[in-house]
Amino acid sequence: MFCCFQREMTSPLQSQNPRIHDNCRAWVFGLLAGAIGWLGSFSTDAADRKTLLVLGDSIAAGYGLEPQQAFPALLQEKIDAAGWNVEVINGGVSGDTTAGGLRRINWMLKRPIDILVIELGGNDGLRGLSPDMTRTNLQAIIDRVREKNSRTSIVIAGMRMPDNMGSVYTKEFANVFPALAKANEVFLIPFLLESVGGVAGLNQADQIHPNAEGHRIVAGNVWKIIEPLLAKTPPVDHLKRTTAQETPAGKP
Repeated sequence: MFCCFQREMTSPLQSQNPRIHDNCRAWVFGLLAGAIGWLGSFSTDAADRKTLLVLGDSIAAGYGLEPQQAFPALLQEKIDAAGWNVEVINGGVSGDTTAGGLRRINWMLKRPIDILVIELGGNDGLRGLSPDMTRTNLQAIIDRVREKNSRTSIVIAGMRMPDNMGSVYTKEFANVFPALAKANEVFLIPFLLESVGGVAGLNQADQIHPNAEGHRIVAGNVWKIIEPLLAKTPPVDHLKRTTAQETPAGKP
């Protein structure tokens, strides 16, 4: 666009008529001033926008579904309908564990985050990993987020395992999430899959991943916790946002 503009203005600007020259120059400066003002307004809007990151596994990623059917996209719809200037980032990776989330979190934090929803742990449990390991990894994620920005609101999504994992294991695993929430004074979604887990009609053929209707219920479970946070969480400092935007994207 700018190159075409230059070609169109070459002849008038080089004209020997001073009046034409002055008028064209004034027009160019006026156009540039307007463009700069528009960009300034855009930057202000971007700086005021809050960011909600869902750090998750295949549930957040919408395994087996279209991206717009997954609960993070449904949260964005609810946020837009409420008129809030918030962007939801879907950081869901199928098959991810708490260890995988811990490896990814530094890269995800290159962009300032106002609210973090940690939806991890389900694959730890299905693989029979030690609940202590799950707890350690989740704690490390919380610590890194707080080191980056202590004002980030953190939400932990609780998970449970099926009874066939054994009563001792399922109890220890389920206790990880409320215990972490209490110890760190963060917010808790008691059970992400409330009213969905174990309900055949709300899950896909594997009876593990929610179907489209199941995701709508999951989005409602998350919404109950994050709605009041969205209303009161202050935006991350403008200076920190600017610094983060200047950082090249991509994994280190």
